[in-house]
Amino acid sequence: MRIIFMGTPDFSATVLEKLNAEYKVIAAVTNPDRPSGRGNALKPSPLKLKAEELGIPVYQYEKVSKEGIDDIAALDPDLIVTAAFGQILSERLLSVPKFGVLNVHASLLPKYRGASPIQWAILNGDEYTGVTIMRTVKEVDAGDILLSERVKIREKETAGQLFDRLADLGGKAIVEAVRLIESGQAKFVPQNAAEATHCSMISKADGKLDFSRTAREIDCFVRGMTPWPSAFCALDGKILKIFDVEKVSDEMLGECGRVVEANASDGLCVQVGDGVLRLKELQLEGSKRMNDIEFLRGRKVEIGKNLGEK
Repeated sequence: MRIIFMGTPDFSATVLEKLNAEYKVIAAVTNPDRPSGRGNALKPSPLKLKAEELGIPVYQYEKVSKEGIDDIAALDPDLIVTAAFGQILSERLLSVPKFGVLNVHASLLPKYRGASPIQWAILNGDEYTGVTIMRTVKEVDAGDILLSERVKIREKETAGQLFDRLADLGGKAIVEAVRLIESGQAKFVPQNAAEATHCSMISKADGKLDFSRTAREIDCFVRGMTPWPSAFCALDGKILKIFDVEKVSDEMLGECGRVVEANASDGLCVQVGDGVLRLKELQLEGSKRMNDIEFLRGRKVEIGKNLGEK
C-alpha cells in the first residue's frame, strides 16, 4: 500500500508516526516553513520535523492542489491520508490515489465539522468526543464515514490534554482504516447532514472571560482555551491568564467579575453568574504561572475590583 500523508500540526505528526509504524509512508506533504519568533526565522511544521525524523521525503506547497498535483501523481499513491492539513483538496487531486483520500478528524462526525473541534467539545461541556475516519470530499468534513472511535472527556481535562489523547487514538484508527481497505472490508456510511454542526477557528481574542456565565460554563471555557489562546481577564491594566478554577459557593455577593476574596488562605475568588468562583491557577502578564495563594503572597488585590474590566 503506497500511502502519502498530508498534515501540519503536532496532531498530524502523532498520527503519521503511528501510521508509519504499520505501513510505510512514501511521502509527507505539509505547508512551507513559516516565519516565527522575534527574528522571523523560518520554522518548519511539526509534521515536517516528524517526517524527517522518520526518514520520510517531505514535499511543501502553499496550495498543493495547484502546485503539487503532478508531483503527487508521479508518486503513484494507492491512498492519501490527511490529518489537520488545513488545505482544501481539489477534485482532481482527490481522484489521484486508487483508494481515494481519507481524513482523520478529531470529532464524532457529523458533529463539529470544521476547525477546532477538540476545543469546542470542551467549551460546550460535552461528555464524549472522539475521532472519525472518513472519505475526503470537496465539502469540508462531509464525506462518508469508515469508522469512528469514542472517548469520554475527563472531568478536568484541558484541550491540550485531549488533543494528545485524540492524536494517539487517531493514529490507531487510521491504521485500522487502512487494514479495512487493504482487506476489501471497508464499508462507508453517509453522514446525516441534518445532524451536522460546524465549529469555527478560535482566535486569540476569543479567550476573554465572561464572568456572567455559570461556574460550570467558565470551567469548560478555561479548559477549552488551555493551552492556547488561554482564558484571560484583566488586572491593573495587565492581562491575567486563568488555567484552573473551582466553584466555592452559591452566594451572590455583588456584580459579576468583582473580587470577593483575595487572601493567602481563601485564594482569589470572584463573583460569577451562579456563585463564587476561585481562580486557582493563573499568570499575570510579565510573570510566571502560579497558584492563587502564591500569587497573593506577593500582591495585594482589592476586594471589589472588577476583573472583567480593562
